[in-house]
Amino acid sequence: MQAPWLTEEDQARIGMYALLARLLAAPANQAQLDDLAQMAVDSSPDEEAAVALSLLRLAAQQARAQEVDDEYHKLFIGIGRGELVPYESWYQTGALMERPLSELRQDLARFGLEREPGNPDPEDHAAFLCETMAVLGSSHEVSEDAQRAFFRAHVGNWMPAFFRDLETCSSACFYKAVGHLGTVFMRLEKDYQRFDER
Repeated sequence: MQAPWLTEEDQARIGMYALLARLLAAPANQAQLDDLAQMAVDSSPDEEAAVALSLLRLAAQQARAQEVDDEYHKLFIGIGRGELVPYESWYQTGALMERPLSELRQDLARFGLEREPGNPDPEDHAAFLCETMAVLGSSHEVSEDAQRAFFRAHVGNWMPAFFRDLETCSSACFYKAVGHLGTVFMRLEKDYQRFDER
């Protein structure tokens, strides 16, 4: 997303949200894996983020598209249900399509956002929320306070636990690196958003 009015830090944050959204929305194909395998990792003010990106690059170099596809379906889809359930409602209430989804839809409507027609996933999917954070962060019309409120209400209160679960899932291979990147990024983002869990 090109947004020249943003600081370098904000552009990096938006890029990270967009990357996580793409990796969580569907299995990476071989072209995407090849791109990740050649990804340039600049020296970062946060060394942990640079290490996490380097680990993702290494995982992409070793991965094959069919294996990643199989892993994605085992983790997130499965027969009836995958090993992980990447939805805000599930992490907040233990069930799908619950109050957090209703509240999310109300908040999305305030920004004029909705899921694309034909997308069967409810809006509280981790990929959709990462994409939403990227869109809000790149918008001239959404204040930092509004972004911070959205993060607190729908991202920072459950997604760190989801990424930790993904990072430590015994069935994960390529997605273990995705989970680690998400864990590191959520920690940085909580500091940026001044998120307080107490």
